[in-house]
Amino acid sequence: MAENNDAPMKILVIHGPNLNMLGHRDRAQYGTLTLDKLNTLLRKEAQALNIELSIYQFNSEEKIIRTLQRQRNKCNAVILNPAAYTHYSYAIRDTIELLPVPVVEVHLSNIYEREDFRRISVTKAVCLHQIYGKKEQSYIEALHFLYEHLRKKS
Repeated sequence: MAENNDAPMKILVIHGPNLNMLGHRDRAQYGTLTLDKLNTLLRKEAQALNIELSIYQFNSEEKIIRTLQRQRNKCNAVILNPAAYTHYSYAIRDTIELLPVPVVEVHLSNIYEREDFRRISVTKAVCLHQIYGKKEQSYIEALHFLYEHLRKKS
């Protein structure tokens, strides 16, 4: 994507499966915010940084892949919470690897202090950074991380 210093940064946010159920899931792991409230928080923070967000939530692996492919040249970076797909989706991993923009993997819970199968991230190696265990602050930290990263590159 061509860089224009006057234009806002464009960041794609994708929430994976079951994140539409925030507020109904285990609050100790996922916090109390609903997905709508999380997205509102993200938009407010992005506006303060002059970042334009495109936000999606999909329960389908195919829709995550399709959106990453279609948006690859329309955004400057991606914040991705692959949710359960983190642990086994080589298809999403391969898609991330093909992207020409940086990707930050985020998780609301600390995946490294949970069940054994959740401690494996097949997507981490192809992401620029991984943030986990900070509830909604994981996303806010990812937004700031990408903001600083993209500013240093331009």
